[in-house]
Amino acid sequence: MADAPVSYPPLDPVGKGLGALSSGCMAAQAAGLGWNLLAEDVSLPAAVLYESRVRHNLSWMQAFMQAYGVQLAPHGKTTMSPALFHRQLAGGAWGITLATAPQVNAAYRHGVRRILMANQLVGRANMALIAEMLADPGFEFCCLVDDPANVAALGRFFAESGRTLRVLVELGVPGGRTGVRDDAALQSVVDEAARWPQSLALAGVEVYEGVLSEEAAIRDFLRRAVSTLRGLQTQGRLAPDGAAILTGAGSAWFDVVAQEFSGLDIGRPLDIVLRPGCYLSHDVGIYRGAAERIGRDNDVARDMAPGLLPALQVWAYVQSLPEPGRAIIGMGKRDAAFDAGLPVPSRHYRPGALAPGQAPAGWEITAMMDQHAFMRIAPGDDIRVGDMIAFDISHPCLTFDKWKQVLLVDDDYRVIDIAQTFF
Repeated sequence: MADAPVSYPPLDPVGKGLGALSSGCMAAQAAGLGWNLLAEDVSLPAAVLYESRVRHNLSWMQAFMQAYGVQLAPHGKTTMSPALFHRQLAGGAWGITLATAPQVNAAYRHGVRRILMANQLVGRANMALIAEMLADPGFEFCCLVDDPANVAALGRFFAESGRTLRVLVELGVPGGRTGVRDDAALQSVVDEAARWPQSLALAGVEVYEGVLSEEAAIRDFLRRAVSTLRGLQTQGRLAPDGAAILTGAGSAWFDVVAQEFSGLDIGRPLDIVLRPGCYLSHDVGIYRGAAERIGRDNDVARDMAPGLLPALQVWAYVQSLPEPGRAIIGMGKRDAAFDAGLPVPSRHYRPGALAPGQAPAGWEITAMMDQHAFMRIAPGDDIRVGDMIAFDISHPCLTFDKWKQVLLVDDDYRVIDIAQTFF
């Protein structure tokens, strides 16, 4: 007789997948679990957001936008976490920005009802996803166009679907990413959109200034956007229904965009929408430099000190001490971003101690593999296998996308909420 199949108990809901909590966990449920990061209730590595810093960053950015009288539509591709989207919306955000039709669908399925897709909508399957959502009269959506062939494809598809798609013409720069490069290309896109009055509504203008690196060139680009929007309005090329939209601003130059766009009047209702996404978690790398510039150069930001705070870390164990001067950490490219700077050791904790301490200044990640990081240490450093180290990261977008759940912890390292991601 064959052996009876073995029945295994469910795994404890801890670790990268969080097992039984994969379908979601409310804050009250998370708090009820009684987990504490330092008590080793969670398997490491783990991505962690600090609740107090998240709250600070949420309120700081909203106050900054209000000071300039502009709207905030944070780029959701950073976290792809509907739980965090709704916190941003509850804090006053106008809507959520996303980059692809599946991202839009994920946000819509979790209750987000105003979405700006800062990208072109190309391909029938992607168009069909958006058309399905537009059947909901409470859903507001717009996307970008920069090519007459794509405009024609959109006009035809949405005419067949019986829907009207709101579009923004995207401006670009030579050598940049997407967007029309000159007035002739702009005119061809606008003219093609006008051929589809029932299925396409030209709502405004979009730019992404992050393709440029010099402030003077960025300001010129933004002023071109303002001039273009004024021209479209004067020529009667904007759809008459609803507010027009002027939008720009990634996470590095949002202060300059706010300055250039603030107070614009084109003689009709206008939503000026800025789209920074990384402010919620911030970082210690590429966006810290931008924040330092903003805090130094921007009058509004100077009066709002402290500025944005890094809220995201990856915690991991010391896994091996194979030779003098080297520690192997149980964290790799599958756990933390490495494209814009390697993770930086920040806190050091030995289980059973009272509290984490500052990681020694000489500790440095020198290389990463899939599941391991190489950390330089000094002879005689107080470090053991099993010690826990918290790492600051650069470029949060490429850390969030490695996790199905991110833990939110309080200042005592107690897990108080869990944010799912939907990459």
